[in-house]
Amino acid sequence: MAKPIMIQGTMSNAGKSVLTAGILRVLAQDGLSVCPFKSQNMALNSFITREGLEMGRAQVMQAEAAGIQPDALMNPILLKPTTDVGSQVIVNGRPVGNMSAMEYYRRKKEFIPVIMAAYENLARRFDVIVIEGAGSPAEINLKENDIVNMGLAKLVDAPVLLVGDIDRGGVFAQIVGTIVLLEEEERRRIKGTIINKFRGDKKILQPGLDMLVERTGIPVCGVVPYFFLDIDDEDSLTERFRKKENAGRVDIAVIRLPRISNFTDFAPLESIEDVSLRYVGSTAELGNPDMIILPGTKSTIADLLWLRENGLEAKIKQYASRGGIVFGICGGYQMLGETIEDSEGVETGTARTVKGMGLLPVHTVFEKEKRRTQVNGRFGLMEGTLSGISGAPIEGYEIHMGRTEMIPKNSTVAESPLKSKGNRQNMDSHAKILQAPAICIRESDGNIERYDGYRRGNVLGCYIHGLFDSGETAGKLVQCLLEAKGLTAGEVHVMDRKQYKEEQYDKLADIIRENLDMKMIYGLIS
Repeated sequence: MAKPIMIQGTMSNAGKSVLTAGILRVLAQDGLSVCPFKSQNMALNSFITREGLEMGRAQVMQAEAAGIQPDALMNPILLKPTTDVGSQVIVNGRPVGNMSAMEYYRRKKEFIPVIMAAYENLARRFDVIVIEGAGSPAEINLKENDIVNMGLAKLVDAPVLLVGDIDRGGVFAQIVGTIVLLEEEERRRIKGTIINKFRGDKKILQPGLDMLVERTGIPVCGVVPYFFLDIDDEDSLTERFRKKENAGRVDIAVIRLPRISNFTDFAPLESIEDVSLRYVGSTAELGNPDMIILPGTKSTIADLLWLRENGLEAKIKQYASRGGIVFGICGGYQMLGETIEDSEGVETGTARTVKGMGLLPVHTVFEKEKRRTQVNGRFGLMEGTLSGISGAPIEGYEIHMGRTEMIPKNSTVAESPLKSKGNRQNMDSHAKILQAPAICIRESDGNIERYDGYRRGNVLGCYIHGLFDSGETAGKLVQCLLEAKGLTAGEVHVMDRKQYKEEQYDKLADIIRENLDMKMIYGLIS
């Protein structure tokens, strides 16, 4: 069975996810078979595995760092917030329904067998499992029935490293206070502390480190400097949303929806030198970009109404009427249509139908069954500014609970194919005839070919996440935007995304080796 080691933090955003990935990378480089594990994650950034199962992107990033394929067992419980007090609960990659925070809290113990089965499955296949905690182990209101911090550490008998974030200030109070609030048995599990995100000369920090050891009796495992690497981070805490620079020749504005999901879709565009990619949350920030992207969201209707209330919907429609390019992905695609129907209360538990932005002649109906599949394909025939991406390759995944098809010309929503209760194959055939499809795709099993998305003029949308990961597609898109401005595009340099990620993980491993006591960590593992 695998040997465990666990990374816990004094707070959210202490750096647990990245440090976990770094330790995994070092161990993998040293020849060990390793994998990540997080029993419960709350995130809107998720991924679909080859098997069509859903998991948090943080564990996908950690699996990449470990050099292995992502497995939904690495994140057996995923909570995707739908409201401020409720989430969709996903167990072993499959949604089991929406729960209020109180209901989930009452039922947490029910998930222990699921968590342990997932962990034991992985433990039989790997040498070492590096476990990531969540938030802080000293949250008094959450300690009872804990399944993600000290509760899990006890279940799997894992030694713990406690991480504090010095960049926010008060790191010594964070660490000492956390340890004081733990039970004696829990304190004994902490074998080392880590100071993370340090800026400055470590010699100045030494008196504080000595005091920390004296007060807690626990050795310091290392001081990790503040660094920036382009590694996927947790959606609610990312610093990407705060970046405002506009130095590139192409200005792309991504609407920062309140419940934005899978913003990792746009990381390949951010890495192109010619591109300035901004996250916009108000009309004042929008300006006149070269393209507007409406991203995915876990709550399409609520976020559409937010756009309507704060004036961004009107601004986007005005922008589109002037010939501006608007691209919707997943929930953003649904918003661009004429109507969104949730007759079964899939999103919020309340049946309702709302008017969409009306930029595409499509209608969406939410369904209880979630589509989860990896896909590959190519853009169809594009016209106008984006004609250059015609035929560009796509490889990504779908993850949505809505079905979107065209409203036939001179027809009403009531007459659309979606309202038919007939054979689904006939509906798909009908849709192929009626649509101006944006993309022709084939699902991961290779047996189903179909169209996804819709384009009308300069407005287009689709359900596919990760469609810019192809360097060819991202480069052609930027070339189109440059040429539309009358600028010489030349050859747009787009890095190999896979190779780039590998380089980032190797740099992370170098930082871990230089600043953490790996001899101590190996001792804890063995």
